[in-house]
Amino acid sequence: MPVITTPEGVNLHYTDTGGDGRPLVLIHGWPLSGESFEPNIPAFAEAGLRVITYDRRGFGQSDKPSEGYDYDILADDLSAVLDALDLFKVVLLGFSMGGGEVAHFFGTQSPERVEAAVFSGSIAPALCITEDNPDGAMPTEAFEEMAQQCASDREAFLDGFITSFFSTAAGLLVDEPTRRDALRIAQESDPAAAVECIRIWATDLRLDCRTIGVPTLVIHGDGDLNVPLAASSARMPEFVDDAELVVISGGPHGINVTHQQVWEEAILSFIEDLD
Repeated sequence: MPVITTPEGVNLHYTDTGGDGRPLVLIHGWPLSGESFEPNIPAFAEAGLRVITYDRRGFGQSDKPSEGYDYDILADDLSAVLDALDLFKVVLLGFSMGGGEVAHFFGTQSPERVEAAVFSGSIAPALCITEDNPDGAMPTEAFEEMAQQCASDREAFLDGFITSFFSTAAGLLVDEPTRRDALRIAQESDPAAAVECIRIWATDLRLDCRTIGVPTLVIHGDGDLNVPLAASSARMPEFVDDAELVVISGGPHGINVTHQQVWEEAILSFIEDLD
């Protein structure tokens, strides 16, 4: 099993299609792993990209340490991946909470390896409602309540979350085998890590977003039940200069699966324009 070992000794499982193409690093959402991008990898690889996924610490096949579940450490882990593989001209794609890694990477790390960024269904710039962020999705107490629900009845919480992941107000948009497969991946997450990562969804990433100085694509489904568009991606152009916002009509949170071709084409078009 290929792993990258971080400076603090945490092994991160990764996949790499190899080749000389521009690297596209895919950072998964909660509570999944890099495996969640498996349907998308062929299209990106066929377009000539070197596609890399990795499992966040605590998820998938990566180590599951008892600590390190904040965006400072998670951005360090991302940097360790780029350094270990010696990648340059990278396109970083952060899905859902993976957008937090991408934003905080720009705010805290040296970005010379990165050429562009993609935020898909991302929690950025700031989901938590506060006095100076009234346009967020919900207050701190609501994030804590979600964390407690996950801790007290993990199976029910994961089942419900994965259902809403692929749903809009119109209902579930995938078949049961697809939903069950995503649930299988979710169940590989460490229980404690899953709970702690819910809490950091409340992280204010606005200052991090203001440091992004590369071409940026923001893509989001307008039917997303997990991360409401208006409280997240629709606000990104306020904080990222020249960010391009693409809204997928009828798209839920898991648009890389339900609207796979549209999602992939939007990302590939954005990357092609970098040349």
